[in-house]
Amino acid sequence: MESLKKAKKFRHEYKYISPEYILAGLEARIGSVMIHDPHTGPEGFYSIRSIYFDDIYNTCYFENENGTDPREKFRIRIYNCSKERISLELKQKERGLCHKISVPLSVDQCSQIMEGKIPNWTDSDPYLYKKLIMQMNARALRPVCIVSYERVPFIWNDGNVRVTFDRNIRSSAVIGAFFDPFAAARPIMPNFTNMVEVKFDEILPDFINEVLQTGRLRQTAFSKYYLCRRYNLAAESL
Repeated sequence: MESLKKAKKFRHEYKYISPEYILAGLEARIGSVMIHDPHTGPEGFYSIRSIYFDDIYNTCYFENENGTDPREKFRIRIYNCSKERISLELKQKERGLCHKISVPLSVDQCSQIMEGKIPNWTDSDPYLYKKLIMQMNARALRPVCIVSYERVPFIWNDGNVRVTFDRNIRSSAVIGAFFDPFAAARPIMPNFTNMVEVKFDEILPDFINEVLQTGRLRQTAFSKYYLCRRYNLAAESL
């Protein structure tokens, strides 16, 4: 259980919904005091796409809706629709703080899961991968939703601070289109409305906190997964 032997490092994570005209100004202000994440592409952003899992009772969905504490959810994440870096992640939330465990997945492992198959595992596989397979067997955990968006990320090393601007958040239930850059998806936010996320370890530096004060950000407790899945579930009930 290599990932769990280390002490868990929980982080603060705040999400805000904002109209684009506020977001654009805030992005310029943040850019004057923080630096771009070095993984940012020449366009100034990168694309994120994640497959999220849930069980037959939609437990993860309802735990987010009800604010269950603690809670956790699995996802598979890629960047810019590329197969070069595929990560299996477990996002845990406890007492308002977040913790993430991540291990690499091969293309074959990811493809089997996308096809609805339960892969085999060996003793040498990471514990997190084995935990996902055990829950796929025990809870009928399965991929249910794709969440996609474009991210502009800023970082500040002291306090491990990240401020990200996430635009064009959209949802799809077509798991097989995970790697397709032209896959159809449904926007889940009102027009010209996007999301800001602020993440840090113990302390958010005062100068960053001051820059973030606009009076127009609306904090939300709902995750992107919840917001995207809500549309999928509504469509399934029709």
